[in-house]
Amino acid sequence: MKNLIIYFSRRGQNYAEGNVVNLVKGNTEIIVDYIRKAVSADVFEVVPANPYPADYYDCTRQAKQELNEKARPALKRTLTDIGEYDNIVVAGPCWWGTFPCPVLTQLEALSWTGKKVFPVITHEGSGLSNAPSSLRQLCKGAFVGNGLAVHGKDVPDAQAKVAEWAIRNLL
Repeated sequence: MKNLIIYFSRRGQNYAEGNVVNLVKGNTEIIVDYIRKAVSADVFEVVPANPYPADYYDCTRQAKQELNEKARPALKRTLTDIGEYDNIVVAGPCWWGTFPCPVLTQLEALSWTGKKVFPVITHEGSGLSNAPSSLRQLCKGAFVGNGLAVHGKDVPDAQAKVAEWAIRNLL
Protein backbone atom coordinates (compact mmCIF):
# COMPACT_ATOMS: atom_id res chain seq x y z
CA MET A 1 0.00 0.00 0.00
CA LYS A 2 1.33 3.42 -0.95
CA ASN A 3 0.31 6.33 1.28
CA LEU A 4 0.01 10.07 0.71
CA ILE A 5 -0.71 12.78 3.26
CA ILE A 6 -2.31 15.99 1.98
CA TYR A 7 -2.26 18.56 4.76
CA PHE A 8 -2.64 22.17 5.80
CA SER A 9 -1.23 23.46 9.08
CA ARG A 10 -1.13 26.89 10.69
CA ARG A 11 1.99 28.15 12.42
CA GLY A 12 1.94 31.35 14.43
CA GLN A 13 -1.11 32.52 16.33
CA ASN A 14 -3.53 29.71 17.22
CA TYR A 15 -6.26 29.19 19.77
CA ALA A 16 -5.33 26.84 22.61
CA GLU A 17 -7.08 26.20 25.90
CA GLY A 18 -8.93 29.52 25.84
CA ASN A 19 -5.93 31.64 24.84
CA VAL A 20 -4.20 32.75 21.67
CA VAL A 21 -0.69 31.26 21.61
CA ASN A 22 2.17 31.32 19.14
CA LEU A 23 3.04 27.94 17.62
CA VAL A 24 6.44 27.58 15.99
CA LYS A 25 5.14 24.45 14.27
CA GLY A 26 1.44 23.90 13.62
CA ASN A 27 -0.38 21.07 15.40
CA THR A 28 -1.36 19.35 12.16
CA GLU A 29 2.23 19.46 10.91
CA ILE A 30 3.34 17.70 14.10
CA ILE A 31 0.66 15.02 13.63
CA VAL A 32 1.82 14.52 10.03
CA ASP A 33 5.35 13.93 11.34
CA TYR A 34 3.97 11.30 13.74
CA ILE A 35 2.16 9.51 10.89
CA ARG A 36 5.32 9.51 8.76
CA LYS A 37 7.34 8.02 11.62
CA ALA A 38 4.78 5.20 11.95
CA VAL A 39 4.23 4.36 8.27
CA SER A 40 5.85 5.24 4.98
CA ALA A 41 4.05 8.15 3.32
CA ASP A 42 4.66 10.90 0.82
CA VAL A 43 3.53 14.37 1.87
CA PHE A 44 1.94 17.30 0.06
CA GLU A 45 1.48 20.55 1.98
CA VAL A 46 -1.41 22.73 0.88
CA VAL A 47 -0.22 26.35 0.82
CA PRO A 48 -2.60 29.15 -0.17
CA ALA A 49 -1.30 31.59 -2.78
CA ASN A 50 -2.30 34.42 -0.44
CA PRO A 51 -1.32 33.68 3.16
CA TYR A 52 -3.88 34.01 5.92
CA PRO A 53 -3.54 37.01 8.23
CA ALA A 54 -1.01 36.55 11.02
CA ASP A 55 -3.54 37.73 13.62
CA TYR A 56 -5.59 34.76 14.86
CA TYR A 57 -8.91 36.63 14.96
CA ASP A 58 -8.44 38.13 11.48
CA CYS A 59 -7.60 34.65 10.22
CA THR A 60 -10.74 33.12 11.71
CA ARG A 61 -12.93 35.88 10.25
CA GLN A 62 -11.44 35.28 6.80
CA ALA A 63 -11.82 31.50 7.15
CA LYS A 64 -15.49 31.84 8.13
CA GLN A 65 -16.17 34.19 5.23
CA GLU A 66 -14.49 31.77 2.79
CA LEU A 67 -16.58 28.88 4.09
CA ASN A 68 -19.83 30.89 3.92
CA GLU A 69 -19.03 31.92 0.34
CA LYS A 70 -17.90 28.38 -0.60
CA ALA A 71 -14.61 29.98 -1.68
CA ARG A 72 -11.83 27.95 -3.20
CA PRO A 73 -8.67 29.98 -2.57
CA ALA A 74 -5.86 29.71 -5.11
CA LEU A 75 -2.88 27.58 -4.08
CA LYS A 76 0.85 28.18 -4.55
CA ARG A 77 1.00 24.77 -6.22
CA THR A 78 -1.58 22.09 -6.85
CA LEU A 79 -1.20 18.35 -6.72
CA THR A 80 -2.70 17.01 -9.96
CA ASP A 81 -2.38 13.23 -9.78
CA ILE A 82 -2.78 10.74 -6.95
CA GLY A 83 -2.96 7.69 -9.21
CA GLU A 84 -0.01 5.91 -7.60
CA TYR A 85 -1.48 6.08 -4.08
CA ASP A 86 -3.83 3.61 -2.38
CA ASN A 87 -4.45 5.55 0.83
CA ILE A 88 -4.71 9.31 1.18
CA VAL A 89 -4.77 11.02 4.56
CA VAL A 90 -6.32 14.48 4.45
CA ALA A 91 -5.15 16.41 7.51
CA GLY A 92 -5.85 19.86 8.82
CA PRO A 93 -7.17 21.94 11.67
CA CYS A 94 -10.92 22.09 12.19
CA TRP A 95 -11.99 25.50 10.93
CA TRP A 96 -15.71 26.15 11.33
CA GLY A 97 -16.56 22.45 11.34
CA THR A 98 -14.43 21.22 8.46
CA PHE A 99 -11.09 21.52 6.72
CA PRO A 100 -9.79 24.98 5.75
CA CYS A 101 -10.98 26.07 2.29
CA PRO A 102 -7.52 25.73 0.65
CA VAL A 103 -7.73 21.99 1.43
CA LEU A 104 -11.11 21.88 -0.31
CA THR A 105 -9.53 23.60 -3.34
CA GLN A 106 -6.94 20.82 -3.50
CA LEU A 107 -9.42 17.99 -3.01
CA GLU A 108 -11.64 19.20 -5.85
CA ALA A 109 -8.66 19.10 -8.25
CA LEU A 110 -8.18 15.33 -7.93
CA SER A 111 -9.75 12.10 -9.16
CA TRP A 112 -10.72 9.92 -6.20
CA THR A 113 -12.22 6.80 -7.74
CA GLY A 114 -11.02 3.67 -5.97
CA LYS A 115 -9.02 5.50 -3.29
CA LYS A 116 -9.23 5.14 0.47
CA VAL A 117 -9.35 8.51 2.21
CA PHE A 118 -8.85 9.15 5.91
CA PRO A 119 -9.63 12.42 7.73
CA VAL A 120 -7.23 13.68 10.39
CA ILE A 121 -8.25 16.76 12.34
CA THR A 122 -6.54 18.82 15.01
CA HIS A 123 -9.07 20.74 17.07
CA GLU A 124 -9.88 22.64 20.23
CA GLY A 125 -12.96 20.65 21.21
CA SER A 126 -14.89 19.85 18.03
CA GLY A 127 -13.42 16.43 17.28
CA LEU A 128 -13.78 15.32 13.65
CA SER A 129 -16.87 17.53 13.27
CA ASN A 130 -17.95 17.53 9.58
CA ALA A 131 -14.59 16.43 8.13
CA PRO A 132 -15.74 12.87 7.19
CA SER A 133 -18.89 14.14 5.47
CA SER A 134 -16.85 16.82 3.66
CA LEU A 135 -14.57 14.09 2.31
CA ARG A 136 -17.58 12.01 1.19
CA GLN A 137 -18.88 15.02 -0.75
CA LEU A 138 -15.57 16.10 -2.29
CA CYS A 139 -13.82 12.79 -2.89
CA LYS A 140 -16.35 11.17 -5.24
CA GLY A 141 -15.72 7.47 -5.74
CA ALA A 142 -13.48 7.12 -2.69
CA PHE A 143 -14.03 5.06 0.42
CA VAL A 144 -13.83 7.30 3.51
CA GLY A 145 -12.16 5.37 6.31
CA ASN A 146 -11.73 5.84 10.04
CA GLY A 147 -10.75 9.32 11.03
CA LEU A 148 -8.51 10.61 13.78
CA ALA A 149 -9.12 13.72 15.88
CA VAL A 150 -6.42 15.09 18.18
CA HIS A 151 -7.08 17.90 20.63
CA GLY A 152 -4.46 20.62 20.30
CA LYS A 153 -3.31 20.39 23.91
CA ASP A 154 -2.75 16.64 23.44
CA VAL A 155 -0.57 16.92 20.32
CA PRO A 156 2.81 16.86 22.16
CA ASP A 157 1.89 13.54 23.81
CA ALA A 158 -0.08 11.96 20.94
CA GLN A 159 2.69 10.16 19.04
CA ALA A 160 1.72 6.66 20.26
CA LYS A 161 -1.99 7.27 19.63
CA VAL A 162 -1.30 8.58 16.12
CA ALA A 163 1.09 5.72 15.33
CA GLU A 164 -1.48 3.15 16.45
CA TRP A 165 -4.14 4.77 14.23
CA ALA A 166 -1.76 4.97 11.24
CA ILE A 167 -0.62 1.35 11.53
CA ARG A 168 -4.20 0.10 11.92
CA ASN A 169 -5.54 2.08 8.94
CA LEU A 170 -2.66 2.59 6.49
CA LEU A 171 -0.78 -0.72 6.50
